[in-house]
Amino acid sequence: MLISRMARRYVSMWSAALLMICSMLSSLSVTTAAADSDYRLGPGDLLRVNVFGSPELSGEVRVSESGNITYPLVGQVPVSGKSPAQVEALLVDAFVQGGYLKQPQVTVLVMEYLSQKVSVLGHVTKPGQYTLQSASRVLDLLAEAGGPKAEEAADVATLMRKDGSKASIDLAALFGGDPAQNHVVAGGDTVYVPRAPQFYVYGEVQKPGMYKLERGMTVSRAISAGGGLTPRGSERRVVIKRKDKNGKEQHYSAKGSDLLQADDVLMVKEGLF
Repeated sequence: MLISRMARRYVSMWSAALLMICSMLSSLSVTTAAADSDYRLGPGDLLRVNVFGSPELSGEVRVSESGNITYPLVGQVPVSGKSPAQVEALLVDAFVQGGYLKQPQVTVLVMEYLSQKVSVLGHVTKPGQYTLQSASRVLDLLAEAGGPKAEEAADVATLMRKDGSKASIDLAALFGGDPAQNHVVAGGDTVYVPRAPQFYVYGEVQKPGMYKLERGMTVSRAISAGGGLTPRGSERRVVIKRKDKNGKEQHYSAKGSDLLQADDVLMVKEGLF
């Protein structure tokens, strides 16, 4: 009886996992199809054309520099700037008008998106221009660019669209699995990862210098980033030097739980013995 209950439990667990995987694959398929429907073809793109019931007319074809494809029976077809669905309609019309097929069923899939280039700039491992090989998203591009530099990159990146619009990307949420941050990218887009804000820590710490200001950075965490206190240092004698809105430097006595701001200078003094 115990073995039977355990077996049913494992079957249930595997069934749930299988359903989850199927759901993910279905979602991915829908996403890719939606991206293809918005895609505009250009020179260098590789297309897979399927003609149902006519395998001899099915095959792969690359868009020429002039923006055309040359296809059996119908000759040259202008496709640059058109979506895959529009190319399907063009081929169907060409097959019918030429008297080759009566009711052709044609599908066009983009195999390589070589006409569409995107840029990944800023504080990433390999900044540069990349060619879309498929329906890509921000996470795909960042991975191809080697990811943000851990000690330099800010927590928020910017997606700059070809049309001039912009979208902020919360990198922490993105890498945490938030799909809302993982935007679809298209040719002409740019992903920019800026430098993170910095703070400075000096005085009685082991490693004085400049450090990345992380989210929720407190005075205590800043001291830890600086290697911790020296034997003479005291967390009770810390001063924050901060510029006000007029650019004038102000000095504040700080507690360990106080939050730092960009460009703050943390001065750790000797303890009073």
